[in-house]
Amino acid sequence: VQCMLQDVGSNIATPLSSAREAHLKRTAFSEKPVLELEQWIDSYSEQLPPLRAFILPSGGKSSAALHFSRAVCRRAERCVVPLVQAGEADPNVAKYLNRLSDYLFVLARYAAMKEGKEEKIYIKPE
Repeated sequence: VQCMLQDVGSNIATPLSSAREAHLKRTAFSEKPVLELEQWIDSYSEQLPPLRAFILPSGGKSSAALHFSRAVCRRAERCVVPLVQAGEADPNVAKYLNRLSDYLFVLARYAAMKEGKEEKIYIKPE
């Protein structure tokens, strides 16, 4: 994941409208990492109980750190979307960040389960 995030940064730092062809070729971002994340999400999701309610960031230290990482990833995704819409970054970069945040959510749930920690369910105040 860290290597892919380096590639995400390279793609974002190389505007599609003004970079030289050689730079564009080196910083291209394919759909393959997105598909790989989807496989990882499916693999971990199969091991978890079905999600029936909104989960609050909880479930112990490991899970909470993964929930925090997910929030950071969502913020990065929101910053990248305008670049993609302007045609300056590859759409697969935004897709990758979107799927990465989903992967981090699934990992947070998995960590809570493996550590025997309770996930807190959101309950709407009356």
